[in-house]
Amino acid sequence: MKWTAPFPMFAPDQLVPLARVAEEAGYDSVTVPDSVFFPEQVSAKYPFSRDGERFWPAETPFVDPFVSIPAMAAVTERLRFYTNVVKLPLRNPLLVAKQVSSIAAMSNNRFSLGVGLSWIPEEFVWTGTEKRTRGARTDEAIDIVKLVCAGRGPEFVEYHGAYYDFGRLMISPAPTEPVPILVGGHSEPAFERAARVGDGWVSVQTTEAEVVEAVGELRTRLAAHGRMDAPFEIKVLCTDVFDLDGFRRLADHGVTDVQVVPWYFYGGDPEAIETRRDSLFRFADDVIAKFDG
Repeated sequence: MKWTAPFPMFAPDQLVPLARVAEEAGYDSVTVPDSVFFPEQVSAKYPFSRDGERFWPAETPFVDPFVSIPAMAAVTERLRFYTNVVKLPLRNPLLVAKQVSSIAAMSNNRFSLGVGLSWIPEEFVWTGTEKRTRGARTDEAIDIVKLVCAGRGPEFVEYHGAYYDFGRLMISPAPTEPVPILVGGHSEPAFERAARVGDGWVSVQTTEAEVVEAVGELRTRLAAHGRMDAPFEIKVLCTDVFDLDGFRRLADHGVTDVQVVPWYFYGGDPEAIETRRDSLFRFADDVIAKFDG
């Protein structure tokens, strides 16, 4: 089992010092979310709440992950980073590939790209992209990032798809190891995309029962694509598992990486950097050290 400290909606001045804490305490990874802007009015319901409403106010900080991750990587040596998740179809895939390749090269291959689609119609309209084609464009964008970040350093690549088309070009720097692609989401297309082309899957906030169901779905689809023996990460944030026995059950279910938010476990102001720092250390002592023996 690996351990991730998710830094969702953290104030900008907390990210770098808490990344140092996570590395010192023994966590394996830090993950950060992506949100380009907050539309005052949204014409669709939020899919991950019971009432369909967003649970964060407009001024909640979402530091751009392509900015925050390099800053945290610069002050750490071992810690890995991944996005949970970048809204890939809102962006030009060549520009994403340039950012990903630069981060991977500068961090000594400590970066994985987690991708998703976005549920907000206004994000597509106001970024000049199309919601209707988001799934197919995401598939092509993943292909392009994989081409550029294949792990062979800078090399000429070309791509000719239905939505993106370019001739031979080189992006430099480029990583010396392949950048893992993680697919987020609980829909059938998300499971299928993860099993077909992903190096792993990332959950939203979910229960243990939902984790078991998702792992079964992923295994079925991985087998259908002949990928059961391929390395594949299953990264989850489980809302009803908090103790050592529970995390051991998750490992038995097939989870390879668990996101934990210990600033909600021990009391104190969960927004305060002191609470977050102290709880990261305490959870590492109480659970991670004992789990790892």
